[in-house]
Amino acid sequence: MSASGILIVIMAVLFACGVYAMLERSLTRVLIGFLLLGNAVNLLLLIVMGVPGQAPFHGASGKTSDPLPQALTLTAIVITFAVSAFLLALIYRSWQLGQADTVEDDEADVEVRERGEDIEEAFDDEVELEEADDEDTTDFVGDATAPLTVLHHRDIAGIDDDAPTDRGEEP
Repeated sequence: MSASGILIVIMAVLFACGVYAMLERSLTRVLIGFLLLGNAVNLLLLIVMGVPGQAPFHGASGKTSDPLPQALTLTAIVITFAVSAFLLALIYRSWQLGQADTVEDDEADVEVRERGEDIEEAFDDEVELEEADDEDTTDFVGDATAPLTVLHHRDIAGIDDDAPTDRGEEP
């Protein structure tokens, strides 16, 4: 396996572990997952960069390396650092207030979940009724349709052609 193949496998493992860790309720695991995702993105940009060790300008061999992934990698490092600092502050504050770093459901979350379950049950009942009454007809069978009319912009705006204008002109 080549060096790029090994980097791709490592990157995929970091992405998978990062996403798995971010799906937990613990803020510490969310932070670890975010750091893993940040490192996976840096590896992705390293792989996309091209031939490693090449300068971003023409060398003696005439080959070039793309400077954009290098700039994006530096930007990704800064963004990962900033969001990690924010998450650390959030974890610290959560620990100060509740002696835990887990995110618990509050009353509004429970209410929204129950409302969603009620809506889902009503939707399922409606779908069952529609499937029971399903026929090969459409809703428009036997209905007369009116022709479309084109309105002038003055009709839409409600401008009366017989009314005097603001400039004192007669219609």
